[in-house]
Amino acid sequence: MNVIETKNLSFTYGVNTPFEITAVDDVSISVEEGEFLGVMGHTGSGKSTLIQMLNGLIKPTSGQILLNGGDIWEHPKEIRKVRFQVGMVFQYPEYQLFEETVIKDIMFGPKNMGLSDEEARRRAMEAVRFVELPEDLLEKSPFDLSGGEKRRAAIAGVIAMDPEVLILDEPTAGLDPRGRDVLLTQIQQYHKERENTVLFVSHSMEDIARIADRILVMNKGKEAMLDSTHEVFRRTEELKKMGLRVPQITEIMQKLHERGYPVDDGTLTMDEALRQLIPYMKRREENR
Repeated sequence: MNVIETKNLSFTYGVNTPFEITAVDDVSISVEEGEFLGVMGHTGSGKSTLIQMLNGLIKPTSGQILLNGGDIWEHPKEIRKVRFQVGMVFQYPEYQLFEETVIKDIMFGPKNMGLSDEEARRRAMEAVRFVELPEDLLEKSPFDLSGGEKRRAAIAGVIAMDPEVLILDEPTAGLDPRGRDVLLTQIQQYHKERENTVLFVSHSMEDIARIADRILVMNKGKEAMLDSTHEVFRRTEELKKMGLRVPQITEIMQKLHERGYPVDDGTLTMDEALRQLIPYMKRREENR
């Protein structure tokens, strides 16, 4: 079942001005309920405009966005409800923190939905558990937290609204390798437990390869690819022409495959590569 569907979706900035430019051009895609969809494309590809339309932040110039079969703009005065169902975590979400304490910030979204203080706090604490934010930080000012802690607090604030669809726009940007790994693991765990739909926008091919079921590739405002993660990254030359690249380990395994080694040219992670290479090396050693 599709949770989100777009039909001939387009958006043009600066209509009827000298600066008119079409950012999204006639895009028709379907996002399945419960899937983890990676979204990638070079700067200016239209991916940011697209996800903001899915969240109802931008109204399409033409076309439709269907959420569970209903046009999200059918009742414009109720578009706020869509944003509770399709939660958005913007790039550098820590800049959105504003409340006196961390717990109040995380509770803000649920309370804005009209929930009681008790229910808002329950949801907030559940979100705190997902992002593994230490509880001794909850009564502190958000501005006293470290960069990584602020990022987790901001993400918890969106998770606390329990959206049916969670959109994450470059959530690992600016984090060190350890912080990135921790956050990716938490996002994966969140998806596994909640079984909701996640759209993950990133410039990091390694991050997308690690966690996405399928990938949407945007190029010049259009849908260039929408396929399984393995199949997208097999199309190396097409990606390179769009200014994108495959994960480094995938490129290495593709070169080994081209030279006759018995490896999968769609390998995405180091763990997958080791599972193929270690037995091969052992067999070679035994046959010497």
